[in-house]
Amino acid sequence: MQKIDDTEITPEIVKEHGLTPEEYERIVGAMGRAPNYTELGIYSVMWSEHCSYKSSRFHLKKLPTEAPWVICGPGENAGVIDIGDDQAVIFKMESHNHPSYIEPYQGAATGVGGILRDVFTMGARPVANLNALRFGEPNHPKTKHLLAGVVEGVGGYGNCVGVPTVGGETNFDPSYNGNILVNAMTVGIADKDKIFYCAAAGVGNPVVYVGSKTGRDGIHGATMASAEFTEDSEEKRPTVQVGDPFTEKLLIEACLELMDTDAIIAIQDMGAAGLTSSSVEMASKGGVGFELNLDKVPQREENMTPYEMCLSESQERMLMVLKPGREAMAQAIFEKWELDFAVIGEITDTGKLTLTFGGEIVGDMPINSLVDDAPEYERPYVATPKREVADVPAANDLNKAVIDLIGGPHLCSRRWIWEQYDHMVMGDTIQRPGGDAAVVRVHGTDKALAICTDVTPRYCFADPVEGGRQAVAETWRNITAVGGTPLAITNCLNFGNPERTDIMGQFVGCLEGMAEACRALDYPIVSGNVSLYNETNGSGILPTPAIGGVGVMADSSKMATIDFKRAGDVVLLLGETKNELGSSLYQRELFADDEQNPSAPPHVDLALERRTGDFVRTFIESGQVDTCHDLSDGGLIAALADMAIAGGMGVNVTVENDLPLHATLFSETQARYLIAASAEVAGAIRKKANEAGIPAAVLGATGGKRLRVNDGAVDITMNKLTKAHAGWMPNFMANAS
Repeated sequence: MQKIDDTEITPEIVKEHGLTPEEYERIVGAMGRAPNYTELGIYSVMWSEHCSYKSSRFHLKKLPTEAPWVICGPGENAGVIDIGDDQAVIFKMESHNHPSYIEPYQGAATGVGGILRDVFTMGARPVANLNALRFGEPNHPKTKHLLAGVVEGVGGYGNCVGVPTVGGETNFDPSYNGNILVNAMTVGIADKDKIFYCAAAGVGNPVVYVGSKTGRDGIHGATMASAEFTEDSEEKRPTVQVGDPFTEKLLIEACLELMDTDAIIAIQDMGAAGLTSSSVEMASKGGVGFELNLDKVPQREENMTPYEMCLSESQERMLMVLKPGREAMAQAIFEKWELDFAVIGEITDTGKLTLTFGGEIVGDMPINSLVDDAPEYERPYVATPKREVADVPAANDLNKAVIDLIGGPHLCSRRWIWEQYDHMVMGDTIQRPGGDAAVVRVHGTDKALAICTDVTPRYCFADPVEGGRQAVAETWRNITAVGGTPLAITNCLNFGNPERTDIMGQFVGCLEGMAEACRALDYPIVSGNVSLYNETNGSGILPTPAIGGVGVMADSSKMATIDFKRAGDVVLLLGETKNELGSSLYQRELFADDEQNPSAPPHVDLALERRTGDFVRTFIESGQVDTCHDLSDGGLIAALADMAIAGGMGVNVTVENDLPLHATLFSETQARYLIAASAEVAGAIRKKANEAGIPAAVLGATGGKRLRVNDGAVDITMNKLTKAHAGWMPNFMANAS
């Protein structure tokens, strides 16, 4: 056996690197010899679940990724779509779950930093950050600490780097007690003719390292993210990276300045697996080899080994291939921004990643074996059984039921969270957190982007196919509700252990539903991330395929918001309400729905979603409707409460149908919207809805200081409603450490 760093390659060492005996033999076969310790480390990260998607690639190929407006789909650092006027939007969502559980501040902060780099690497100036956060039950001893640390980390990094955090979601469920989810999304804007890719080209061209120095933080980060937690997971703190948002800001400006020249041939950020993944991906995409001299890698710690340099996940670092002769000019730019710059190698025609250190070759691996030969598993799975439709009883006290939900952890205001984020920096945020979608103006124009994140994990657990459909449709509705035209999505697929057939069944089912929804809504997937093994001691999270949606509006002055604006406006419900209380918040919170054997969730009629949403959007785009809210968690009564609280104005409605009142109020039937408009506009909408075959019912009118339903069947003062909604989160987080 060969030795490097005095470490012999034993079966135990192979196992510690997350490789099976069969995978190790596959490596030996690909190399024609046994790997040394550095090479084993490189294979372990490139073949990890986190980097190779070995359990998910087979099924990811089934997702729709193309549309006339898609410039670049999955496979690059981020997805790219055309928004007209020779502009492109570049965006992606990624997970930083395991690091955030171990070290919540740095885990969340470096998650934000990493996704920012994915976007500006491609030539875009980041204009918005979003997130999707999930924590355990509120009374779990760690929840308050984890929530406080993650929110501080998200805000600390985003605020310092000067990119607004404009939206997201935060939810609680016992399944996340031992494995929280921190999914970060960044959206950027670029000129369509100035998009940068990672494919290296040109034998002899210089390979350049820029940014921060390399340290020992983050080693084995990708491997850790590819395994479930056990009792000793908190000992893995050394695998959590440490971020510096001020350096990231400098890196953004330096990279964008260099991108204004013709110097860059290819560029890649050093994310998971650091120098290894960036160099291998660039060489693989270009069909070339890389020779790197590790002695030239800028280092902030003494006596670093080749293994440590290759696997470090130190933050704020990039790898570039430059045109020959442009090195001095590029170096001057990076030194002006006080960043490291070093030529560490060159492109070769060998098709290998060759590493030298101290004058000796310490690594020599075929690039194609690191990428193309990575295992691909078509793991066995068992489809989730169909659930029974629930017959959920009426609450004894409807007023109390409304207050319990609106003033509870699931539907309460998230203001305590988003007030810690700078959501107005850059001056283009025109719809702040708290609505259906964030809206960010395209600087200097009337055009705007509508952006949101969403998923309902309890639906995905009860029926993965239906839950996958709903996750996509929900973001489509959210963008539509503010007046945007949905264009494309990114995703972050968070699941448990794929080696369990029931978990793999959840994954396959959710992807099936997502694919159906994307096709039906012309809403392709252009980027994303898979995060598996989200388990602790065999207890997995709810299946959580978080969706990040992006849409565009031509005239942002026509944007709709959820708040009631004028007393006397007619409140109109578009869409039919069905008795669909299965897996609803009402059932879960008030009647202790069996989490292991839940009821069937609402059905998602994708044709109806498309028809209703397109109908609603035309009235917003025309400027006739400025108040709109889609219906989701908590149903009709939750949407009415949201709109009343946001506008500081009461509402008096009467609902008439064949359903029990509690079903009408709390059903989570999909494809529904609430609109508030003048009597004249409401009449025109009803007439056109009738012609289009879309149910439209006048519920009542805005005004007063009470939320009233059916002559007092629900009757709550706005003061009581607002206080309950605003109070839960600050009260819960009081004295958080």
